[in-house]
Amino acid sequence: MDDGRIGHPPSSLLRPPISDLRPPTPVFSPRIHTKSLAVACRSLSTMLDAGVPIERAFRVIADKTADGRCAAALRGIAEAVADGNEVADAMREQGERFPDLVVEMVAVAEETGTLPEILKGLAEHYENNLRLRRDFLASITWPCIQFVLAVLIIALVIYILGWIAASRGGQPLDVLGFGLVGTKGAIIWLAMAAGTVVSLATAYMLVANSLAGKRALDGFLLGVPVVGHCMRSFAIARFSWAFYLTQQSGMSIDKSLQSSLRATNNGAFIAAGAVICRRVNEGDDLATALRASNLFPIDFLSMVEVAEHSGTVPEALHRLSPQFEDNARRSLAAMTAFLGWLVWGVVALFIIFFIFRIALWYVGMINDAVRAIK
Repeated sequence: MDDGRIGHPPSSLLRPPISDLRPPTPVFSPRIHTKSLAVACRSLSTMLDAGVPIERAFRVIADKTADGRCAAALRGIAEAVADGNEVADAMREQGERFPDLVVEMVAVAEETGTLPEILKGLAEHYENNLRLRRDFLASITWPCIQFVLAVLIIALVIYILGWIAASRGGQPLDVLGFGLVGTKGAIIWLAMAAGTVVSLATAYMLVANSLAGKRALDGFLLGVPVVGHCMRSFAIARFSWAFYLTQQSGMSIDKSLQSSLRATNNGAFIAAGAVICRRVNEGDDLATALRASNLFPIDFLSMVEVAEHSGTVPEALHRLSPQFEDNARRSLAAMTAFLGWLVWGVVALFIIFFIFRIALWYVGMINDAVRAIK
């Protein structure tokens, strides 16, 4: 631990973390899309490795990309480099367009002369994130379709019952008990459902915009069965990959841990950075420091502890990262199956509720008819 890293020789003086100086990311972030960032990192790595001058490489990639935001940022960096600035400093001048992880690792790469290798590692990292995101979206598509169909079916029932009552001149049945009947009731129901979804999404964006809110929300979700296990698996897979990259670049242990925890995109893991770094600086080994956060499972900590004895923690996490990713995918499959059953369960409850409401309505009509005869 004396050299400030795990299993690597000391590097030159590092700049202070820029993440402490940046304001919170706005709700509508100007950050470059992950796909464009991954393509840019991959292309820049290839061109720099082939000996293309760094300024020209940035200009060529800027002309090739179809992402206007990315193109503008890359041209700005090329101009700054032409004026004699470092790439990392030029990225900082772009504000929030580049993630902290990219800026910090590029800064270290420039000091150690490993920019092509670091850019290649960043490209693999963001390509991996894109694969996980695609898997997640593909997995939640069917539960979302089920939810939309359930909402539409309820609206259709409200409309049909109102239409039947209107055609017979009778009183329409209020199946939900909210006074929603006929065409107007169906429209109000659809507006309520859409408004609820939009409100929840907006509230999530507002809460996730601050570290305190994201920490509280993600901390709560980590305790939810199935969902929490899935989120934890994703976070550990990303942490393992980012920790390997940052350690291979020669980044100090404090910055490496902070950057890797931010790469998880999980507020609870990000907020634990201060505690973990403090424990490491006090002389605790990495496994003990991670255990203090109460976020990492026992099996992961055991692997880190064994790897520490041989001084190969980054390499071990890199080697095991695909397994953590597979575990995340299995957790995602379990979560989406749970969501699917939850949606069907809600639909089943609505069906049962409708049956009882309609049955009680008919019983009431029969009772009224009997009393009228008497």
